[in-house]
Amino acid sequence: MGGFFGVACKEDSVLDLFYGTDYHSHFGTMRGGMAVANGGGIDRFIHDISSSPFRSKFEDDLGRMKGPRGIGVISDFEDQPLIIGSHLGTYAISTVGVVQNLEELAREAFGKGTHFSEMSVQGLNPTEVTAMLINGETSFAEGIAHAQDRIEGSSSILLLTEEGIYAARDRLGRTPVVVGEKDGSWAVTMETCALPNLGFEVKHYLGPGEIVLLTEEGMEQKRPPGERMQICAFLWVYYGYPASSYEGEGYVILRHPETREVVSGLRTVLATLKVDLG
Repeated sequence: MGGFFGVACKEDSVLDLFYGTDYHSHFGTMRGGMAVANGGGIDRFIHDISSSPFRSKFEDDLGRMKGPRGIGVISDFEDQPLIIGSHLGTYAISTVGVVQNLEELAREAFGKGTHFSEMSVQGLNPTEVTAMLINGETSFAEGIAHAQDRIEGSSSILLLTEEGIYAARDRLGRTPVVVGEKDGSWAVTMETCALPNLGFEVKHYLGPGEIVLLTEEGMEQKRPPGERMQICAFLWVYYGYPASSYEGEGYVILRHPETREVVSGLRTVLATLKVDLG
């Protein structure tokens, strides 16, 4: 599992990015990364957080990062964010999810002469494979939509581009993606508890497959949400931070009829274990 945070503001974004990303540390214990657009390029730092917490590993990097937009990620295994050069421009990308057809997508890419450089003991980096799918289209929004349509499993995506920050919730809404706003700043997060802690107000819960573009001026929808949604009970009940909410509810979705039976069962089990859902 993993978690991400992004911020676009009229002034420097680094402190909000640092703390917002850190609020996702319970999602992973292996790798952490931050990338900031500084007007002349993208500054990025990635560290191993398996033996030391995120804050202690990144606090020395804060003085070397400056810019109005940035994305950060906590990852279980792979290095992120990646910096990608493509015909769409240079951008940084972070993803959260599980790509079940990763090998199939890679074989197709190899057949077209594509190569991948972000190899590790776990094999292919799913974030790099996702970037490959995005780069095959004529715009970032079309590329993200194409990637989500091709990926079997789940992939929520953040892109740091010259235009702003593209945020996309996975096609079936298994992982939450939430947008917040405060004076002169917009943020996107997986854990809503990061927003009030940094002075942001929740503005929008992305629907399944929805894509938005965030700048310091606001949010623009690039792809409307789909109608089909699947709850990820393992994430929302086990990994979800207690102070966070999903679809406006603590731990659970009540808005979508197909999840009510699952939610009812989860409430029964948790009540038996004396876990209060609020």
